[in-house]
Amino acid sequence: VPGVVTGKPVAIGGSRGRSGATSRGVMYMTFSILKQLGVPVEEASIAIQGYGKVGGFAAQLLHDSGCRVVAVSDVAGGLYREKGLDPEAINRYKRESGTVVGFPGADPISNEDLLEVECDVLIPAAIEGVITAKNADQVKARMIVEAANGPITFEGDKILNDRGVFVIPDILANSGGVTVSYFEWVQDLQAYFWSEEMINARLKEIMDGAFKEVLRLHESKGLTMRQAAHWIGVGRVAEAHLTRGLFP
Repeated sequence: VPGVVTGKPVAIGGSRGRSGATSRGVMYMTFSILKQLGVPVEEASIAIQGYGKVGGFAAQLLHDSGCRVVAVSDVAGGLYREKGLDPEAINRYKRESGTVVGFPGADPISNEDLLEVECDVLIPAAIEGVITAKNADQVKARMIVEAANGPITFEGDKILNDRGVFVIPDILANSGGVTVSYFEWVQDLQAYFWSEEMINARLKEIMDGAFKEVLRLHESKGLTMRQAAHWIGVGRVAEAHLTRGLFP
């Protein structure tokens, strides 16, 4: 029953588009928040902490879509260039050197300083707890898309909310990967597999719909986006429990 395990190679029932699905979902969420706040994609500046599977590919996708990626970093340190960085060139450099640090034509920057650079969108895509009560008031980004799990602490989240920083929470922002894992399960059940174009289109449809649903609750109830996302998620589980009961 191959569908019970996801993330498999395509040859044994895996889904096309799975490897970059989390990054692609982050891109779709970034586009949604930019549109909501009236910032054209071509004018948006992006800073990404974490240049691994999620952050590195997200940088490439956003750059290719017209965004200006001004800062990136990995565990060893980071890079900043106000006019924008070229992720493809950085990828080649990192494959040879093992890190983004030292990439020519960019200023060195620490992981801590990256969180405080001037930009429209900050994407923490590395580890949890990097934005706290100690540095939340120094974040200059207008928007934050949580590509990592739990990159903002409870105290930091409150400070950002009080300052009017628009945060897309992790359970929404980085759900692209698990969504395409669901697609993989569906495809395995049918023994019928979709093209990568179809995968990406369906992922976009679901991510866009989820953003709009959370946004509506955020606006109608005066909740933060994080509160609204949890409200919807817990509500769905509660409704299913009341309808079906507990099994066994």
